[in-house]
Amino acid sequence: MASHSLLLLCLAGLVFVSEADPTATEQSKCPLMVKVLDAVRGSPAVNVGVQVFKKAADESWEPFASGKTSNTGELHGLTTNKKFVEGMYKVEIDTKSYWKALGISPFHEYAEVVFIANDSGFRHYTIAALLSPYSYSTTALVSNPQE
Repeated sequence: MASHSLLLLCLAGLVFVSEADPTATEQSKCPLMVKVLDAVRGSPAVNVGVQVFKKAADESWEPFASGKTSNTGELHGLTTNKKFVEGMYKVEIDTKSYWKALGISPFHEYAEVVFIANDSGFRHYTIAALLSPYSYSTTALVSNPQE
């Protein structure tokens, strides 16, 4: 259990360091960013498919945004401040395709994070995932936007 806590602490530290980058572009000011790291290779997980859904009034999940992680394992530009309204969102990270492309047969189809956004005022969200073929850990960094 202590190793799991240490792992999450390290993941949170990596997210914090990436958020503190003084050379960050305008894209990093997007209200929703996803960062994916490969725990096996100790590197960013590149070209990982990410889908974001928003819960509709009828309780169904409607597609909201999608993309693939960059060479840094990050996916920016998923939405805008105007479109990212209060509500329940689901981020699905396509772990199966990522591991299959590396010749590894994984246990999970995808990693999923479901969360309520902006319920106590507008915020910026960084969803981070640390992947291995048979497990994953997620964490979130929620911050007030800086003008």
